[in-house]
Amino acid sequence: MEKHLLDPERLRKIPPQFSWIDQRLVREHHIERLSHAAAALYLFLLTVADAQGLSFYSEHSIGRHLAMAADCLNSARNELLRADLIAYQHPLYQVLSLDGPQLGAERGGGIYSIQQIFKKLGGAA
Repeated sequence: MEKHLLDPERLRKIPPQFSWIDQRLVREHHIERLSHAAAALYLFLLTVADAQGLSFYSEHSIGRHLAMAADCLNSARNELLRADLIAYQHPLYQVLSLDGPQLGAERGGGIYSIQQIFKKLGGAA
């Protein structure tokens, strides 16, 4: 099948602000491990993050934009932390590279720092 633009006047261009989604999110099955709420939060954070993946949106503001109650937002954030897709230290979010240590763990290997081990266990390092 030959590909062609359906609407050439609407050709997508990289916007002046930094915002994109890594295709490995689907190809490496990260998205399949997320609830809808966690996927929505992740998409929101990808969209509003700067070139370093950082965002200072407040919980109230995120909840309002996503029509998500505080407990649901908390749960979604914790899910993304466990999946090693974001880092969070109130009020700062960081969207993490998909090249992180979770890939080695899925293959049965990898070396982790004490901080990474505590982070995965849900503790603070």
